[in-house]
Amino acid sequence: MDARSLGLAVFAAGIAVALLGLLIATGALSWFGRLPGDINIDRGNVRVFVPITSMILASIVLSLLLLLARRWL
Repeated sequence: MDARSLGLAVFAAGIAVALLGLLIATGALSWFGRLPGDINIDRGNVRVFVPITSMILASIVLSLLLLLARRWL
């Protein structure tokens, strides 16, 4: 990978992180972690949260993005 490709990849990653931060700050991702299949147990002073469905969705999205990035770069 040459310096130009690496620079473009770092720039694209920075833009993606900034957009993700903007989505989180505006509350557009408030549904994430509350999907059907996410386990949330709250009893007394014990809390257990297992975001199974949310992590599967995140894994699929990241896998697709990395696949596209590998083909593009």
